[in-house]
Amino acid sequence: MDTLNGREHLVVSPDTVLRWHRDMLARRHAQRSRPGRPGRPRTVRSIRVLVLRLVRENPGWGYRRVHGELLVLGVKVAASTVWEILHDAGIDPAPERSSTTWADFLRSQAGALLACDFFETATLSGARLHVFAVIEHASRRIRILGATAHPTASWTAQAARNLVMDLEDAGCRARFLIRDRDGKFPGPFDVILADAGIDVVLSGVRMPRMNSIMERWVQTCQRELLDRTLIWNQSHLLHALREFEQFYNGHRPHQGIANARPLQPLPVPLAAPDQNASLDIRRRDRLGGVLHEYQHAA
Repeated sequence: MDTLNGREHLVVSPDTVLRWHRDMLARRHAQRSRPGRPGRPRTVRSIRVLVLRLVRENPGWGYRRVHGELLVLGVKVAASTVWEILHDAGIDPAPERSSTTWADFLRSQAGALLACDFFETATLSGARLHVFAVIEHASRRIRILGATAHPTASWTAQAARNLVMDLEDAGCRARFLIRDRDGKFPGPFDVILADAGIDVVLSGVRMPRMNSIMERWVQTCQRELLDRTLIWNQSHLLHALREFEQFYNGHRPHQGIANARPLQPLPVPLAAPDQNASLDIRRRDRLGGVLHEYQHAA
């Protein structure tokens, strides 16, 4: 209220006073009309976990596909609820997350996937020898196909033929073989494998992680065998590699396959207390004690 020439005047207009009155009535009405329980209840945590699991295990599924799968499982929720769960979790729409990564490809194709590589070692005289090996991704079985001082095109092609025959004898149905872009692999190498139904997949330039399982085996062979053995000549190297191949496939546990062995599953655990109380374990030495195998006494 203001005073001018002895008269009192309102600072606000009548319209402002009426608007204040209307807003007060609207707030009072909204307060009285508000339900006692605000909105829908939050989705059960187990359903949210299930939705996120389905999307994680099936990157190509959109929210409607996930909604349909939930209905098949007897879980009744709205499709919009599935969308909100994915949105709140920061998960992109299916077309933006359905691309296959290299790790996903290796896991999905492990049962039909091989990998190969050359690696180099030296004898006591300084002669360089090239070892060629192939590993199965699913079972981790290793095949050492030979060692030579001169990996010529004809030698590598013959190694491919030997590999194909070995796979046929073992009943292994491989579809892909990962190799690097080494010049030791001639054109006939890929042709021989293609005739056997095996497609060659080339790893990227200077990207050893694309052939990580094979690279890891090479490191294992170096650490557990070659770094602890004095190699006299080529025949001595082949003997050591054959012993290591048998040890690796038949006895050594592998974390990638739940500590089983490529050619033998894990035995039944000892359950009886008296069995654990009276263990009689014997050691078998390979290569003069470079490799140790442990087993129960007969």
